[in-house]
Formats: sequence, C-alpha cells, structure tokens
Amino acid sequence: MFKKLDEGFICDVCKNKVSKLDYTSRDHCNKCLCSLHVDNEPGDRLNVCHGIYVPYDIELNKKGKVIVYKCLKCGQIHKNICANDDDFETILKIMNKTYNYKDYLKKD
Repeated sequence: MFKKLDEGFICDVCKNKVSKLDYTSRDHCNKCLCSLHVDNEPGDRLNVCHGIYVPYDIELNKKGKVIVYKCLKCGQIHKNICANDDDFETILKIMNKTYNYKDYLKKD
C-alpha cells in the first residue's frame, strides 16, 4: 500500500540537499539518483536493510523513464519512476553504462 511521504533530505552518497517534490513522494537524490533501502512498501520506512540503492539501468515505458536499482547491501532490485528534476546528465550516464556512484561520493 503506497503511503505518500514527500520529504526533503540530505543524500547519504553525494550530500546533495534534496527538496521535496510536491507532486508525489521523493525517494531518491535528484543529483546522483541513489536511494536508500528503507521501505517494505512505499513510504512505510519499515525495512531494516538501510543499504544504498544504486541505479544501474533506465527503462523506458508508458509512464516515462524508470530507474532500476540494486541494493549494495542485500542485492534487492527495485524500480522507481524518474522525477521531473532528476539530473539529465546522470540519467544519460546510466543509460550509456558510464555511471559510477563512487564518482558522486562526498566525505562528511
């Protein structure tokens, strides 16, 4: 069951300040496109993994661009629709298989 949870956050990978979307729930950074494995069902924040979902592919369907993720901690695959403000250059890197999340890592 989808639970709308549209909040801003600081990305754990690139430290980008990510603002809320205002039209649906924000679940990934709009700069590096990484996400956290925190939900069992969208918005519930009940998953205990808390690994980093790294994008490795972009699928195109009737809803638009869909990010395909793999969790670095447990290996689970997850898909989510791209947000309107997602960085287009990052999307292209994923599509061209030149994306590396480590290029976005920032130290605290």
